[in-house]
Amino acid sequence: MKSLKERKIADEISIEELIKRADKDIYSFDFSVRNIDCPDCAAKAENAVSQQKGVKSAQLDFFNKTLNIEVDNGEDREAVIKSAFSAAKKAHPDMELTPSSKSADKEERDADHDSEGIEKSMIIRLILSAILFGIGFFFKEESLPSLLINSAAYIIIGGDVLLKAIKNIIKGKVFDENFLMSIATIGAFSIASYREAVAVMLFYQVGELFQDLSVSKSRKSIKSLMALKPDYANLLVDEKEVIADPQDIEIGSLIVIKPGERVPIDGTVVKGDSLVDTSALTGESVPREVSAGDEVLSGTINLNSVLILKTVRKFSDSAVSRILELVESAGKKKAKSEKFITRFAKYYTPIVVFLALGLAVIPPLVTGAGFGGWINRALVFLVVSCPCALVLSVPLAFFGGIGKASRSGILVKGSEILEKLKDVDTVVFDKTGTLTHSEFSVSEISPASGFEKEEILKFAAYAESFSSHPIAVSILKAYDAEPDRSLISDYKEIAGYGISANVDGRSILVGKKDLLLQNNIEVNEAQHPANTIIYVAVDNVFAGTISISDRIKSDSKLVVPNLKALGVSKVAMLTGDNIETANRVAEELNIDRTEAGLLPQDKVNAVERLKSEIGSKGSLVFVGDGINDSPVLALADVGVAMGGLGSDAAIEAADAVIMTDEPSRLVSAIKIARKTNRIVIENIVLSLGVKGLILILAALNLASMWIAVFGDVGVAVLAVLNSVRIINSRK
Repeated sequence: MKSLKERKIADEISIEELIKRADKDIYSFDFSVRNIDCPDCAAKAENAVSQQKGVKSAQLDFFNKTLNIEVDNGEDREAVIKSAFSAAKKAHPDMELTPSSKSADKEERDADHDSEGIEKSMIIRLILSAILFGIGFFFKEESLPSLLINSAAYIIIGGDVLLKAIKNIIKGKVFDENFLMSIATIGAFSIASYREAVAVMLFYQVGELFQDLSVSKSRKSIKSLMALKPDYANLLVDEKEVIADPQDIEIGSLIVIKPGERVPIDGTVVKGDSLVDTSALTGESVPREVSAGDEVLSGTINLNSVLILKTVRKFSDSAVSRILELVESAGKKKAKSEKFITRFAKYYTPIVVFLALGLAVIPPLVTGAGFGGWINRALVFLVVSCPCALVLSVPLAFFGGIGKASRSGILVKGSEILEKLKDVDTVVFDKTGTLTHSEFSVSEISPASGFEKEEILKFAAYAESFSSHPIAVSILKAYDAEPDRSLISDYKEIAGYGISANVDGRSILVGKKDLLLQNNIEVNEAQHPANTIIYVAVDNVFAGTISISDRIKSDSKLVVPNLKALGVSKVAMLTGDNIETANRVAEELNIDRTEAGLLPQDKVNAVERLKSEIGSKGSLVFVGDGINDSPVLALADVGVAMGGLGSDAAIEAADAVIMTDEPSRLVSAIKIARKTNRIVIENIVLSLGVKGLILILAALNLASMWIAVFGDVGVAVLAVLNSVRIINSRK
């Protein structure tokens, strides 16, 4: 077992070492990104990497500072990644890429330290430049002292912008914000508008600082979820506590959680009573009481008493690992709005630059007027043309929406999902484990002639002993003994029907009535059809039925009215259970449409039918939890899985995960999605509207450089602050 110290001190590795360590069938690699300061630059770098031969896809997440490169199967992985690195550096020369085998904690600390150092340095430069700028007002603008003082102020605050512009031009990257600001301010110096040149650069850098602070705050808000990652676990070994790495702890181990400690791995309480804070996972501020037999998810905090847990999952499968994985990959699925803005910025900036050039040259040549006034109009054009407000605020709004959803107990796998959630027309629910508790209990055993209740329960328990399905668990709980698995052979799970097995030399069938009918076994109808009925056959003879009851979640009763209030036109339920049970649940919850007795493929067909009934703009959401729901979760426009009870397959196939297992959280997700998209539209209208107006005024000589600065920096800051609203909202 590696020590924690060895885990923590992970150095950067080379590409060659990364490839060497990776399995031969792995073609997807993650890298940490440093020194990239705007999403426009990130988009250009991503595009450059995507176009390289052998790169199947590239996703650069500006906010999480990560780059994922997927290489085509069969390609030389090392050569492709080196080519991708070269393309990224050419697109953004200052970018640093590091294989993600470096310690994540150290990575975060380094990034935060670098960011704080840059911010302090910028503040000092702003103060010095502002002082010199103020002194410059004591001299006539066109005098030599004014030129010298303003030049010094300009170099202090804008030297790095000039240097970046020169480096990028050498690399063939011309039309970026550094180029625009450099040309505009140098042009202002050329016509002796020294103060305006310094003012433009000064306020541009102030705006950049505010943008960086806003983005940093947003990133920290999301990254606060990373605090869920446990550093250690108190493992019980021979009744002694040993500090261990959570990643090395096996299922069934005993761990001690002391007051104030975070639960490192999902487990069941075997000793102790306490209150636990689940707010980091569920958004609920009220602590929850737990005692022996209760499951506690990793990431929750033990508040007041010592608990001993028996781990039920490995660390990699625990709730905290799922959260971290989903948060880290959230930026990979981009919304149409984000993709549009990236494409728009690619063409918008060069067009405006050429329009500015034409404005500076063509009118003077045609009219014979002097160049000075037209050059000034062109400079205003250049200043206001920077697309920062759009390329920063739009993805930031989606990023904030994902963060808000995460803090509300809903993990969304990308901004594309938030965009689809705003237009929900139809919501389809699975029943068991989604709308009901999955806390099944055996309510009645009805033996056929020649069989005893205890005999039926025993055979059913033995047959179900390999299954983790809630119904199987309820039968085993009712049997209240540990089946001798050495007596079981020829075990076979028949998807959608039940189980066949040989138990102590006898052939057993346990499952739906159809399973017995397929084997030509005559059955008697169940006496309580509203419950879930399990049919049992022994040696091809009907032995009896086991009646299983389930409880509807109290939270489920809030779902339908709240969805209808949001404008959802249809709420349906699909289940493999019998029609009587399904109708009872549907009637109690006021569900519009119910289909029962469905196999996994039947659910797929039902969802396809429901999708065909929706208009072109509406989307279908499916909410489920079981492994048999995976195909439907993948088929739906938005698949939502239950994170606590949900199977790994369902969570993997889903687009969003409800960590609280409360279906009503879907309502919150839709509200967050709609608010996020409203903010995105507001930012687009604000940015394009103000910039378009100032461009027109500039062409008519009605806009000064100061107005242009507001059109660029001011609008960018306003749009960013508007995006941050969703992160800070309490509703």
